[in-house]
Amino acid sequence: MNRKIAIIDSVAARGGSHHFYLFGQSLGLINEGLEVRLFTNDLTENPNIEGLRLKHYYKGIFGRKSNITAGILYIIGSVRSIIGARYFGATICHYHLFHVNMFVVFDLISSKIMGLKVVYTVHDVVSNLDKTKSSSKLIDFVLRNADKLITHNEFSKNQMLDLFKGIDKDVAVIPHGNYLPFIKSEKVENDSREYLHLPKNKKILLFFGMIKRIKGLEILLNSLVKVKEIFPDIVLLIAGKSWEDDFNIYQEIIDREGLNENCIIHNKYIPSEDVAHYFCSSDLSVLPYKRISQSGVLMMAMSYNSAVLTSDLLPFTEIIVDNETGFLFESENVKSLSDKIISILKDDSSVSKVREKGMNLIKTEYNWNRLGALSKEVYQSL
Repeated sequence: MNRKIAIIDSVAARGGSHHFYLFGQSLGLINEGLEVRLFTNDLTENPNIEGLRLKHYYKGIFGRKSNITAGILYIIGSVRSIIGARYFGATICHYHLFHVNMFVVFDLISSKIMGLKVVYTVHDVVSNLDKTKSSSKLIDFVLRNADKLITHNEFSKNQMLDLFKGIDKDVAVIPHGNYLPFIKSEKVENDSREYLHLPKNKKILLFFGMIKRIKGLEILLNSLVKVKEIFPDIVLLIAGKSWEDDFNIYQEIIDREGLNENCIIHNKYIPSEDVAHYFCSSDLSVLPYKRISQSGVLMMAMSYNSAVLTSDLLPFTEIIVDNETGFLFESENVKSLSDKIISILKDDSSVSKVREKGMNLIKTEYNWNRLGALSKEVYQSL
């Protein structure tokens, strides 16, 4: 196979921690002996990975008042990236699929015209390939004409094949990698709590990440009512920006149940330099999701050596073994969640154990060298 791979991604650092994913992917491929070029936006800083060249061809596409201007700049960035990939000598363009629109179709057709094979890693099938939000014809066209599709777990693979029955190609499974090469977790709890102006002597639960209805924040808030009866000083730290949601629906629960003294709300975008403080200051990260295909927040939390409590959805149970690598509760069951939180808070030794085993898991099964080898096998099949 040609050993030159082009990763083309306009989102990168604009998409929360997605740039760390791209850097890990690049690192794993380079360690497998492949040459990699990453074509991305001008907001993404060079990670200084030996052997990786960044090309900032998507310039000024974010924060524009005019969608037309942003669209033109996007097309210019894509044309430069695809031509740059061909000039580099790549035969494969690897894209990350978060949604499907005409720009995705443009990238696909342009790549094909330039003689490049197209590989998509599909992120979160449930949210991002919802036919009620995107044209099913566009989605079908993109998925059918890709040379290879990748999902992060077997659940997502089966889900996609079920939703789009016309896909007649083999779908590869390559897990979401850890963030260990790119984060600093040496911050100590008290320093992080001081930085974020959090109480130093209280137990803190963390709900982290973009706030969407499918993530079940209301379930966690309702469970806090019973937890508060046993641990009156419990604190829930909510850190993340609302997405297509009015936070008032959650504030109403907080007001109605008398939880204002127990909730600290940072309803905003969390910059990369502050992320470590949130995980380091918390006793337990809670992911009460109702639907999910995969979760970067889970891998981020475990990379920061945070104990995690998740709903028992299949994408989580592929990673989490209850009371071993994390904690599980019955999805959408408020009582199950409150009982589990109380049980965990009563036994500090269980938290230490799952942190250790969770860290060992992501270091071995979710390291980028292993995932780079799996990606190389996908490329070799084309």
